[in-house]
Amino acid sequence: MIVILLGPPGAGKGTQATRIMEKNGLVQLSTGDMLRAAVAAKTAVGIKAKEFMDSGKLVTDEIVIGIIADRIEEDDCRQGFLLDGFPRTLAQAEALDKLLTNKNLKVDAVIEMKVNDESLVDRITGRYTCAHCNMGYHDTNLKPQKAGVCDSCGSTNFNRRSDDNRKTVVARLATYHAQTAPLLPFYKEKGVLRTIDGMANIDDVTIQINNVLSKL
Repeated sequence: MIVILLGPPGAGKGTQATRIMEKNGLVQLSTGDMLRAAVAAKTAVGIKAKEFMDSGKLVTDEIVIGIIADRIEEDDCRQGFLLDGFPRTLAQAEALDKLLTNKNLKVDAVIEMKVNDESLVDRITGRYTCAHCNMGYHDTNLKPQKAGVCDSCGSTNFNRRSDDNRKTVVARLATYHAQTAPLLPFYKEKGVLRTIDGMANIDDVTIQINNVLSKL
């Protein structure tokens, strides 16, 4: 089974990806992790990637596809894999499609976690974590039981990510939608696109995803 998970920053893809892997025995493929592993292993593609990275340039789609091609040949991908964060553009989607076709593989499902942008902005800008144990909280949706004190460890120190501000989040969402919009008709035409309510609570989102995958 090959699954692609689409969703903007803060939609909860990481949480759902973990649950998908555990339930379906899939391997999560992160392009960033694969890139670093290929560079460290000094593979042919990794050496090319390092040249771009050392010069401060973005790694090309061709190199990323090459890294994916090497990675999916490994034994742990035999039962299938989950792509999160790739493809981001139509060119990448077309290149991935060509790669899989050449290996007699295909994408079984593309799950779009659809969200309401304004609600997502509120979700992201309101979140913060305990500086000691990393327990997550939210200004309105998930406050500590005692104000200013972590429920888990009792710490009174909290962190808020510097990029979790409205201006940055709105810009990230705009970039996501601009890049992702062309992917939707591409995968819809192939009959593999499934859209779920990404604004539902975590467990309900999981149920929606499981319902999609159970029909494959």
